[in-house]
Amino acid sequence: MSQGLLVLNAGSSSIKFSVFALPANGGELELVCRGLQENIGEHNPHFKAFDHAGQVLADVRVTPPDGQFGKLAPDMRRRASDPLTISPPVPISTAIYDHQAALRDLLTWLKQTPGLPDVIAVGHRVVHGGEEYSDPQLLTPEIVTRLAHFIPLAPLHQPHNLAGIQALTAVRPDLPQVGCFDTAFHYVQPELAKLFALPQVYRKEGVRRYGFHGLSYEFIAGYLADLMGTPATGRVVVAHLGNGASMCAMHDGQSTASTMGFTAVEGLPMGTRTGSLDPGVLIYLIEQHGMGAKDLTNLLYKQSGLLGLSGISNDMRELLASPDPNAKLAVDYFCYRIARELGSLAASLGGLDALVFTGGIGEHAAAVREQVCARSVWLGIEMDPAANASDAQRIDQPGSRTAVWVLPTNEELVIARHTRRLVLKG
Repeated sequence: MSQGLLVLNAGSSSIKFSVFALPANGGELELVCRGLQENIGEHNPHFKAFDHAGQVLADVRVTPPDGQFGKLAPDMRRRASDPLTISPPVPISTAIYDHQAALRDLLTWLKQTPGLPDVIAVGHRVVHGGEEYSDPQLLTPEIVTRLAHFIPLAPLHQPHNLAGIQALTAVRPDLPQVGCFDTAFHYVQPELAKLFALPQVYRKEGVRRYGFHGLSYEFIAGYLADLMGTPATGRVVVAHLGNGASMCAMHDGQSTASTMGFTAVEGLPMGTRTGSLDPGVLIYLIEQHGMGAKDLTNLLYKQSGLLGLSGISNDMRELLASPDPNAKLAVDYFCYRIARELGSLAASLGGLDALVFTGGIGEHAAAVREQVCARSVWLGIEMDPAANASDAQRIDQPGSRTAVWVLPTNEELVIARHTRRLVLKG
């Protein structure tokens, strides 16, 4: 049986997974399947898996008969040649299908589905590595304990990332696990780019700019270098635009500044996150509306951004299709802030040689790219409308002083590469 690597991204009620096969010749890793376990901790857990071409391998509703979880609902769809069996139901006194139960079932499915490789190691996306971890780590109990200290720095992500690690340890303690940190790519930023103008006592506590989406930026940096045939890619700004959105300034593939800072709420407006906000607004909300920490967290992370501006949706596709003027307002503000941050990041670089769009919106929303480029002509950007409307990787006009790229990102592949390197030493 061939061998493979499992990549996990654990959230509060979901686990995204990908499986990569290890080529016998030591070449590039090959995506075999990917999927999602959602509604974990709720009473309607759902398991979906797709092959590398996007064909459905499994669509499973896990039902809780008699307070037990692990049986399959009758609406399961699968290929006839691929029998799927979830492990026998295990009584759970709280009647909750948790991360441990979900990972137990995932590993059983991977093992029992013909044609899938034998998983020999697991790589995890971990949002925060703090000031200590500038590289991926082969996880030990001591490192996992240390990562828990960073929960106050990423309270909406870090606990769930660690829950995935701990759940897998309980199910398969023999599997090596690697943690890959979203903050690590920005570790090399100059000290001035990391500071807040606060008293030193808070900086010593770790209150500083970290930056996120680092796994995406790491992939794009390498991909762009391959496309250009040189690691000297010059002064580049990458716009990772999706439900979570940020931008990163790079010089020759290394991060020099980013729009996200201490948390993943700073910078650009996002699907439901505010982006940068005058701190005085928070003081006003506390004093005038009696808001506490939970209220503010909910407002900043879940009720604002494109959703808050439009009052319609956090989905850019819906907003672009809507005739509602508030939908247009949300799109226009999103593009305005991207262009504004682009100017700031270009200034930090001392100029701009290339702009890269990536992420779900960056890759697929031509109207967003068009508006951002139109606002950024002063930076030497001349977009080709025909190329922008197509699937072209380069969408700038011949002779444009600044190149404009549209490149797909692949955070899972980055995690799989690091996992192979640390586990197999190659």
